[in-house]
Formats: sequence, C-alpha cells, structure tokens
Amino acid sequence: MKKFGLGLLIWILCGNALLAQVAGWTQTRSGAYVYRTVVGDPLKARFYKLPNGLTVILSVNKKAPRLQSIMAIRSGSNNDPRNHTGLAHYLEHMLFKGTDQYGTLNWAKEKPILDSIQQLYEKYNSTTDKKARAEIYKKIDQTSGRAAHYAIANEYDKMMASMGAQGSNASTWYEYTNYFEDVPTASIEKYLAVQAERFRNPVFRIFHTELEAVYEEKNGSLDSDPDKVQETMYAALFPTNNYGQQTTIGTIEHLKNPSLAEIRKFYNNYYVPNNMALIMCGDFNSDSLIGKIDRYFGYMQPKPVADYHPQPELPMTAPIFKEVLGPDAEEVNIGFRLPGVSDPENELMIKMIESLLSNGKAGLIDINLNSNQLVLGAAASNSPYRDYSVFELRGRPRGGQSLEQVRDLLLAQIEKLKSGAFDESLMQAVVANYKLDEIQPLADNQYRAFRLFDDFIIDRDSAWPQRVIGATSMAAITKQQVIEFAKANFNVNYVCVYKRSGEDKNVMKVEKPPITPVELNREAQSAFLKSVNAMPSTTVQPQWLDFKTDFQRKPFHNAEFLYVQNKDNGIFRINYRLRLGNLNEKNLALAVLYLQYLGTPSASSEEVKRQFYGLACSYNINVGSEYTTITLTGLQENMAKSLTLLENLLGQCNPNDTAFQTLKARIIKSRADNKLNKGLILRGMRYYAEYGPRNPFNYQVTNEQLNAMPAKELVNIIHSLTSYQHSVIYYGPLAVEEAMRTVEEGHPMPTTFKTTGQRSPFVQIEQKTPEVLFSDYDMVQAEIMWVRNTTLYDPANTATIDFFNEYFGGGMGSVVFQTLRESKALAYGTYASYGSPDKKAERYTLVGYIGCQADKLKEAMDGMNELFNKMPKSEKLFETARKSIKNQYETERYTEDDVIYEWYALQDLGLDRDIRRETYLQFDRIDFPALLKFQQANIAGKPFTYCVVASRKKIKPDLLSKYGKVKNLSLREIFGY
Repeated sequence: MKKFGLGLLIWILCGNALLAQVAGWTQTRSGAYVYRTVVGDPLKARFYKLPNGLTVILSVNKKAPRLQSIMAIRSGSNNDPRNHTGLAHYLEHMLFKGTDQYGTLNWAKEKPILDSIQQLYEKYNSTTDKKARAEIYKKIDQTSGRAAHYAIANEYDKMMASMGAQGSNASTWYEYTNYFEDVPTASIEKYLAVQAERFRNPVFRIFHTELEAVYEEKNGSLDSDPDKVQETMYAALFPTNNYGQQTTIGTIEHLKNPSLAEIRKFYNNYYVPNNMALIMCGDFNSDSLIGKIDRYFGYMQPKPVADYHPQPELPMTAPIFKEVLGPDAEEVNIGFRLPGVSDPENELMIKMIESLLSNGKAGLIDINLNSNQLVLGAAASNSPYRDYSVFELRGRPRGGQSLEQVRDLLLAQIEKLKSGAFDESLMQAVVANYKLDEIQPLADNQYRAFRLFDDFIIDRDSAWPQRVIGATSMAAITKQQVIEFAKANFNVNYVCVYKRSGEDKNVMKVEKPPITPVELNREAQSAFLKSVNAMPSTTVQPQWLDFKTDFQRKPFHNAEFLYVQNKDNGIFRINYRLRLGNLNEKNLALAVLYLQYLGTPSASSEEVKRQFYGLACSYNINVGSEYTTITLTGLQENMAKSLTLLENLLGQCNPNDTAFQTLKARIIKSRADNKLNKGLILRGMRYYAEYGPRNPFNYQVTNEQLNAMPAKELVNIIHSLTSYQHSVIYYGPLAVEEAMRTVEEGHPMPTTFKTTGQRSPFVQIEQKTPEVLFSDYDMVQAEIMWVRNTTLYDPANTATIDFFNEYFGGGMGSVVFQTLRESKALAYGTYASYGSPDKKAERYTLVGYIGCQADKLKEAMDGMNELFNKMPKSEKLFETARKSIKNQYETERYTEDDVIYEWYALQDLGLDRDIRRETYLQFDRIDFPALLKFQQANIAGKPFTYCVVASRKKIKPDLLSKYGKVKNLSLREIFGY
C-alpha cells in the first residue's frame, strides 16, 4: 500500500537465508481463456494474460453489487526524464480530459488549436527572456480560451457519475500510476467501454488550467513539513536512484516549463498493454467478464518497455544528518536504506522486524518508549520499493527533551533487536496478528484490489504466492535469522532528519500565472457519451433494511444483546455501547487515555499489552458526546481469554501516580504541538464557527486543571464504565445462544445501572451577520472554510439534500469543482456539502472549502460566494446527478454489524425505519426548480462565517474585512487550553 492461506510450502534453511519453494500456481482453462490461481488463496484471484500482454486480475466478492477497479501502469515518476520531472504526474491528470471521441464538441476544429498550444509550450519551454516568456504565455492563455470553445470539461467525470461510480481518482508514485473507481456491477459494460476509450488516444486539452491545479498541489507540498522531511531524507539516501533525485510532483522549474511533446512521449513509451494491468474485485462472473475485457482492450498493441534500472547505490559509510525547518511540531526521522522487495526473502523479514519494533501494542518501541512514556510518541514503518526499501523510525520529544535524545532512544531499540533482547513469543504473536490483519478486511473490495495492485507493481512471479503463504512463511523465521538480518542491514546506512520548529527562509512557491477562465460547455455532450448512456445495463433492485429481521435483539439481564452472525471467517467483534459520554463526564476521554499506562494487581501495563497482542486480540474505547463504545475484536478462538483480560483491566486497573505525572507533562507538550498543526487549527475554527466559543473541539480541561487532577479520579471513572447502562453487540461466528453465554461468563452485568450526570449539549449558533475568523499561520497557501447552520433536521428534506450535494459540490463532476478548479483554476481541492445532523433536534450545516495560493484568496472567496448566491443551471449535469444518486442508493449495502449502528443512528434522528426507501422514490420527482428553491431558501444571500488560515504577511490587512467583521482567534480560544 499479505494474504493468509494454506499454500504448499517446503522450507529449506540455508545459513542466514530463507529459501522457499512454492508449489502455489495452478493453471486452468475456462472456455477460450487460460488463467492462473494460487493454491489456498482466500481471494481466489484469477490471473489472466491477454494476447497483447495486458494482465487482468479478477477476484469475486458477492457482498454488494459493486466492484473496485484499478487500471495499473508499472511506470511512475522514476521514469521521468531528469530534465522534465513531473511528467508521469502531469499525464495522470490529463487522462481525465478525454480523447478525440469524448470531451470535444468538434475534434476537427479543436485539434489544430491544440497543436498550436503544444508548439507554444515548446517555445515557452526553450525561452529564457522573462518578457518574451510573458508574451508567449499570454498567447497560450488566449489560444487555450479558443480551444475551450470546443472542449467539454469533465465529460469523463460525468460519464462515471451517471453510471453510479464512486471515488474516481488516480495517483502517481515512484514506480506506478494507477486509476481507480468503485463501480456498480450493473454498469460494467459501460465502464469497460469508457476505460478502453480513455486509454486509446488521450487528448491533452484544458491543459493550462489543469497545470495551475498541479501548481497548487506543489504549493501544498511546500507547506507540508512531512513532505519536506521525506524529500530531504530520500535525497540523502539515494544520491543515484530517482527515489531521491526527483520528486513525483516535479521541481518548480520543470513545473513552470512543461513539454506536451515529452508528456506524449511518456504515454507512448509506458502506457502499453504489456506494462499494464486491469484489476477488478467485486460482484461479477469472471468467465463472462474476461471475454468483455478482451473485446474492449484487445486493440492495444504491445511494445518493448525501457524500464528504469539505475546503477546500484554505493554503500553508506557513515550516517548522514539533515535539518528541516517549518511551523509544525518538532520530530526526528531516521531512514535506513534496506534491500528492496523484489527479493521475497527480504520482504517478509522486514515485515517481521517492522512488527517486532512497532505494532502499536507490544513492539520494542511500543513498550520501551511509548508505554514507558520516554518520548511524546514514536513508531517504525517500512516503505517497500523494488530497488530498495526505506525503513523509518520516527519520534517526537517530550517537553525539555532534545531531538538528539529521541534519536538515541530510537536507535537503542535497533540495538536491542540486533542483540536479541526480545522474546520469541513476540515473534509468534506477530505471526498471529499478521494472520488476523490479512483475514479481517477481505470483505472490502478496495482492500482486495490494492493488495493485488501492490504485487503487480513488484513485478515478480512469486509475489502473489508469497502473499498467500505469508503467515506460514513468517512463522518459519527464527530469532537468530532476525538478529543476523538486523546486524547485516541496520548499521550506519541511515539518514537522520531533524524537523525543527522555525521559519524556513528558503521556502518557495509556484507563482500564479494570469489565467482567463475557460468555458465549461456544461450542456454539451459528445456522441460517445450518448452512445455509452444508451448501452443497456442490468437493473439492480435496491435493498432496504428491515430492523426486525436483519439482526437479532434479545434481552440480556437488564440490558439488550444485539447479534449478527459472521459467516465468512473466524473473526469476532464485541461492543459495549455505554450511555455515557463527554457531556456526562468531561474527564472520560482523559481517563481512557490514561488506561493504556495502567496495569492490574497481577500484570503490569506492558504485560497486559503483550497478553492482548499474543492473543491476536485488541480493544478500543471510543468516547463520544453522549455514548462511549468499548470494542474488543480478534480471533474467535481467543475471545473468552481476551474478554476476561479486558474485564480485569477495566475493573482492576491500579493508579500509577508516576505514570500519570509523566502523562500530564506529555499531554501539555502534545497540546502545544497541536497548536502548530494548521489542519487542527482549521478544524477547531470550523467547530467555533458552528457552535461558538463553547464547542465540542475546545471542551477540554485546562492545563491548570489537568495538573491539579489526582490519578485516582480517572481510575474511578474506568472502574465504573460498565456500571452505566449499556447494550452488548456481537458480530462473530458463534450462534446467538453460545455468543450470549460466552459474553455472560466473561462480562457480568450489574443488577442496576448507575445514573449519568447531565450537562447541557452543545448548541449550534445562528449566523445572523457575516463574520471572518482568522488565524495567522506561516504558510504558502491559504485555506478557507465557509460555515452556516440552517434549519432543524427534517427527514422530508433528505432526498432534496442528497440530490443537491451530488449536483452542487459532491465530486469532480459537481458545479463547485468544475467552476472553481476546472474553469477558473483557483485550487487543487475544493468542495461544498450541506451536512445532515446526527440528532433530530440539531440543525443542518453547510460547509464549503477551498485551498489556494494566498494571492488568489479574493478570487477564491468571490468565486465560492457567487456559486452559493447564484447556482448555475445545467440540465445535463442535473440528470447526471439524478442517475448517480439513484445508483448509489440501488447498490448500497449494509454488511456485518453496520446494520445495527445504522439502526442506532436512525433512532437518534427520531426514526424507527430505513427511510432510504421513501427517499429513493422521491429522486425521480425532483426537478431543478426544486433544487433552486431549496438553495434560495437556505443558502443564497445568507450570512456565513468564514474560517481563514493564512499568513498575515501574505494577506492584505483590509481584504478580509470586506467579507464580514474580522475576529482574530487566539489559539487558546480555538483549542480551549
């Protein structure tokens, strides 16, 4: 981003190496096609190779009438020329712009204009004189405007939306580019037709506005301290390999000098069938589907691919130390250069070491550093690539602790690994949890598809068999082998980056070029789109929930037992849903945080963590405003033991004053770090705008109150948790009677429940006049959020609101995205959503967002306001939205214990039924005047609260006051501490 099964395996231990002989592949013919499968594969994935070399991987999953598809290209930014970095990423964006068959009103008239734009860019690319470049760009802008007369913006997105696709997107990284979507099975023929055309002859239209979106993406990375840390680390780790010598998004110089000819050359060289795979996981018939795929993609012609094979890096003879400055909290990052995953022996060994060090529960870093609170937080993770892997250690300092001290603590855990200072039982627990982690998400199509995608990119025949037998293979690794691998591979071969808080005076930005908004031609449709829409598709009947039959409810002492059986695997999940939340007990979340550092009379906190991890089970406590959920999950065979362990911890945990004093100091340091995080600042401002000074985000004990708090107070809260009214929810393989009996034995219910104290809920404010909330932050971009509370919840509005969100601001084909990004090139990311409340007595909240360059702030704010006040009308987009939202309702399925939580959610809204049935029937009756009436009644001309996070140095002082009374929020007001 490894599958567990009963593969056939013969292990031969030879010195320090693990040699695996896998008899996993089986070849089968079905009709005209031959496919391979792997023995014991729980995904039952079929691997086809079409005559033109296209790899097709199919995995059937009947949970819902949908499928996840990935079109994978085994080339990414590593394949970019050194003098034109960013090409693979540019090309990814262009694959959404259409071909000579769609996205155009008149290809014959559009093509010569696009050819002239390409020539202008080549001239612009080779011109150095600033004045001459400005003149050329002016011509590019003018010519692009003429070309846009013939372009149909976002026609790809419209086609995908009309067939009910969700999550249409793409990504580029060093070794790959992928294009992915979640599609209704009923539209599979339409989907294949569109994808086959999409990759046939992509046309690079509406290029300069999309280029501006990439500029904004680059500016976002320049505002990201983690991005700067990674770029610095990789550059030092890889002085030869492109992992370190060029970034995926490209340099500013290359971004400002794009070559359409070079982008086309990249497409011609790498977008060939023998370098591509189509991966599909979901509800379909593989025998039928493969024939359709062959028919649609058989036109592709293979050609030799000159892959990227750099010279090996020279061994590192000493650690390298670097420093990065930025406004975020301080952190140390240590990256080791390890062998790549092209060798299957290394892959599992590195995975084992990763879990031995940091598994979130019982690894060396988890226990020695986090549980003992020696740092603010620490972890380890591995980034696997074909040539090399980057194994990273990360740590944040406590108050008064230096980054160098954190570094030494992290490196000491590596030394413990090399000296064998870990128990072999931890290795066994790693294997058990590896098995659990691979089984648990198998019902999810996206998980399946991206697992298969990862191994296609690795490009070795043993990749998937190795995944399938992963747990068995990992179990064969010995402690001595771990020690010897660590000694051989974790030495001076690392780069240490100190991320320090401070002003980065070298930070740059991609300057905003003058861009004239282009036409969108919203009402236009190509002949290709019409032909796709006319294609037959299977009718899918929606399925509505029946709360009387979809799950079982049984009396459980003085409470209730809710039950759904897991018929797929041996995973269980128990939830205690407590009628207790932060509004009843303000210190509840703090008590839950403290619990992870507590032990019982018979076991220390470290021993408790090891016991849970050894059982391949885990618990989680989620605190809400009115309800708290305690979740226990893992392997059914260990349910009784883990339930006893959890109950002992909750009921018998002991105060630890030393741990609490350390925790207090760490919380205060963490709070200070939170105030350096622009994402958290904007989130807090959004709550302030919705609720006012007293809101769910800043409802916190102060630092002064925290320091005065005794540990016993929090322990008492934990001891009393299950004394409050709660229901028990079970999802697992046991029959209901046996499940109830097992839970009853491990979870004794109180005869009477304690009553909860009541506090007034948070109340949404009414925005009567425009207001601007501002927070100063050292950043290149500006981020703006619009917030407005509207009317009280009314289930009769559900259809209109869902339709409005789909049409106006919900995706890449929406009015907001098309106008602000595609036409005006104001942002990389923008959206608007009319959000429904969780409770029947609460209001709807309209939220809009845009992130842009600071010098675009006025254009961005005016642009969004214009859309809020005057919603554009597009009959074609309106009908696309209708098809999309109906298709989503038709193919939505609630699985596992989700049905129970949907029942709870509807109860909170005062409902006793699944209202999707009546909502769905209204979609055909909604017309544009109805949406317009809704928009004018609730949005147009209404006052908003604007939340703005930006650098005061980049915003003109009087600009924000034009939008409302400006309130400069202090961080204390935002965070509550």
